[in-house]
Amino acid sequence: MRVGSFVLAARFPGQGDGEALHRAVRSAEVAEEAGLDSVWLAEHHFVPYGTCPSAITLAALLLGRTTRLRVGTAVSVLPTAHPVAVGEQAALLHITSGGRFSLGVGRGGPWVDLEVFGSGLKAYEEGFPESLDLLVRWLREPSVAAAGERFGFREVAVVPRPSECLTDVEGPEVVVACTSPRSVRLAAERGLPMLLGMHVGDEEKAEMVALWREHARAAGRPVDEIRRAAHVSAGICQIADRRTDAVETLTKAMPGWLRQGLEAHVTVDGRHRAMRDPLAYTELLCGLHPVGTPRLCADRLAATSERTGISRFALLVEGSGDLAATEENVRRLGTEVLPHLG
Repeated sequence: MRVGSFVLAARFPGQGDGEALHRAVRSAEVAEEAGLDSVWLAEHHFVPYGTCPSAITLAALLLGRTTRLRVGTAVSVLPTAHPVAVGEQAALLHITSGGRFSLGVGRGGPWVDLEVFGSGLKAYEEGFPESLDLLVRWLREPSVAAAGERFGFREVAVVPRPSECLTDVEGPEVVVACTSPRSVRLAAERGLPMLLGMHVGDEEKAEMVALWREHARAAGRPVDEIRRAAHVSAGICQIADRRTDAVETLTKAMPGWLRQGLEAHVTVDGRHRAMRDPLAYTELLCGLHPVGTPRLCADRLAATSERTGISRFALLVEGSGDLAATEENVRRLGTEVLPHLG
């Protein structure tokens, strides 16, 4: 089992962007010190829900500040980016970090981002498979040409080639954020592991893993590849000497952040979207994930792994909104929870 942190660089009420980003960077540095396996970085535009607009750029900074930690994006949003540009950056980070970079990608949402970056709603609704396939080809082939509906260009050389990494790792792994049977099938047919959201519980995650395996087998993916697929489960973690204290920390801080962050999302076409109740959502997350004493948190992670077959975790550790409390939370995760997991 490999446990890492999930960093949103969330801006809580009363905070500025610099404070949120500083906390994000410090939490990643402390994660390496505390012995965590990885840090996964979110990407958002124009909203205080997350103040990092480029997960790949922040990943580059953190790879330069660490020596052991695996750094991944969760996720880089493909509909608002050119997949070749994403592929070039991923290859660069893969090679220069010695194979410590993971590229998580996803569709994002129907947000105004699509208007600002000029990609349009169709890129979100229909274009993700084309973007994903072009990206994967770029990371695996020596040269690439494209003749798709959205992307078309003559054959060009892949430089730098991910296989030129001086370690024995051929290329950066690609992980796909999956929220529906359609996206599960998309990832499975390509043999790509999934990143599953923190809003769903063990039963649903187990069903998605089973569905992934079913589609992967039907697509003729190698048996060993299916067996070794290392899916990632996103969640939240807050550690305290008593569970009530951990829950209280989150229910005091998170609803305010969720309210202002979720309300700031604007759809590109004016479609209605229902917003979760911030307090109810916080309470749901506290029930689903490792929130409580170190022993309870370890048991919760072990149970999720056993029920779902998922071996990797990306845990939101900044739910208090406070820098010192976040650093302490990360340290306790590393020193008091991980030992219980062997």
